[in-house]
Amino acid sequence: MGDLSHGLSAAVIESISSEIVETHDMGVQMAVVIGGGNIFRGIQAAAEGMDRAQADYMGMMATIINSLALQDAIERKGVTSRVMTALETRQVAEPYIRRRAIRHLEKKRIVICAAGTGNPYFTTDTAAALRAAEIHADVILKATKVDGVYNKDPVKYPDAVRFKKLSYMDILSNRLKVMDATAISLCMDNSIRLVVFNVTRPGNLKRVIMGEAVGTTVDSGGATARRR
Repeated sequence: MGDLSHGLSAAVIESISSEIVETHDMGVQMAVVIGGGNIFRGIQAAAEGMDRAQADYMGMMATIINSLALQDAIERKGVTSRVMTALETRQVAEPYIRRRAIRHLEKKRIVICAAGTGNPYFTTDTAAALRAAEIHADVILKATKVDGVYNKDPVKYPDAVRFKKLSYMDILSNRLKVMDATAISLCMDNSIRLVVFNVTRPGNLKRVIMGEAVGTTVDSGGATARRR
């Protein structure tokens, strides 16, 4: 969405696809899980009176639109990708099948996972944790517009402290707004490391992959923090 009020920003799509392709060219197997909030937010529509399941299905279809836009940008850069969706839309995307997704990754294709889990009441974060567990991912990289996890909103509070490292239990017990509890529990149960970082900063995705101290790392260890 970028600076737009809704819809797709060509500049943002170009930037994110370039970051993904650059990282892929390093030999990294990558699966991307995309939300649809720039087009339609199911939970917001439900709050305004729409049936929650109906609203969530509409949100899932919005993620397919985003996935096709990202696929187009990636493939214009010469890299093969596959959109795999939990809702069947066979004319434009493959159905998500775990073993097929792994095979695409082995063939050096970028896999773009659309439509969340295919079920209402589950967030994109939960879909990311589920897909990561299914394909045996080494890490989940949560790409955001902020440079990590803070103890309070850094936009509103200049004295907000950014955490360099957190444990899953730190997030659950302190109700930190990183991912929803279902997603964090899935990561914890399957020992999937999580890195929260700012994807709008050019080169950050590559830096995270290279092991640089970017953003906030979440695993089974304890918490460390630093001032902004």
